[in-house]
Amino acid sequence: MNQEINQFSEQQAADSGEALPFPFNQKPFCRYESIEKRIETARVLVVDSLLRDTGDLSLVARDEMGQSASAEIRRERQIATMAVENILNNVERLVKDPIARVTHISELSQSTLEFEPDAIVVSGTLRDFDYYRSEILDDFGNFIRAAKTPVLAICGGHQLVGLSFGARVITLDRLQQHEQRQNRPVEYQYRFVRITEPADPIFAGVGDPESRIWQDYTQEARILRVWQNHGLQLDRVPEGFVLLATSYLCRNQMMVKRTGGQLIYTVQFHLEKSFEDWNKSRTRWEHPNESRDGRILFENFLQLALAQPR
Repeated sequence: MNQEINQFSEQQAADSGEALPFPFNQKPFCRYESIEKRIETARVLVVDSLLRDTGDLSLVARDEMGQSASAEIRRERQIATMAVENILNNVERLVKDPIARVTHISELSQSTLEFEPDAIVVSGTLRDFDYYRSEILDDFGNFIRAAKTPVLAICGGHQLVGLSFGARVITLDRLQQHEQRQNRPVEYQYRFVRITEPADPIFAGVGDPESRIWQDYTQEARILRVWQNHGLQLDRVPEGFVLLATSYLCRNQMMVKRTGGQLIYTVQFHLEKSFEDWNKSRTRWEHPNESRDGRILFENFLQLALAQPR
């Protein structure tokens, strides 16, 4: 039905000689593209940011979860497995000789010293941050404020980075986390976000008419189509960071810190879903693989991380 509507609208526009407005002037599919591994090797430390056991819970969490704490932790670990697997799949599919290790957020400092990664990728989270034992958040904050290894932080990881640099984590309608545990507004499914700094190297090729990296909607309208799944946001862009992408419901969709010898990219959306979606549509030539934009961002981050002086 949608295809018939699009075709009818296109015919109307052709008859009248008028161009259709965005987004009706866009292709309803992405170009088919094989994935060429352009990165020779990379050492990537993947950070599991979800709660690991009941020992990670704050007093607030213990009080509110009560007898269900163990069951909630089991669910947490199921989601952590999927989140980490998606990140590892990106590394595996983009790098010829990937060397990856998974660590828990509570062991990040020691794992970085031992593994000496080229890049660190911080996963999303599930629970509100006042459910975390304060020592976990404090240790992460101390680590990230001093980190010289390039970092990519995703969704809850994006919020953790912002929290560590002085921003607050609030709901989408700007309440404190504890004020609205249930029935929060959420940003969910595929959404458009608008690039605000197209000159940043992570968007390499945007604005270049010869580039075949990005889809027409990105080249023409500075738009990314990305998977969203969150009910919290940062209340501002922390000092030292630059906003890279925004949307109407959640202003801070992507940011970067390049000061103090650091390279920290954070995204509110789930760019790591790239190959999860790719695998679901592998038999289609003109496939609706909307999270392919996330895959390009992930690859560009790895390239930038490897180019950093060690």
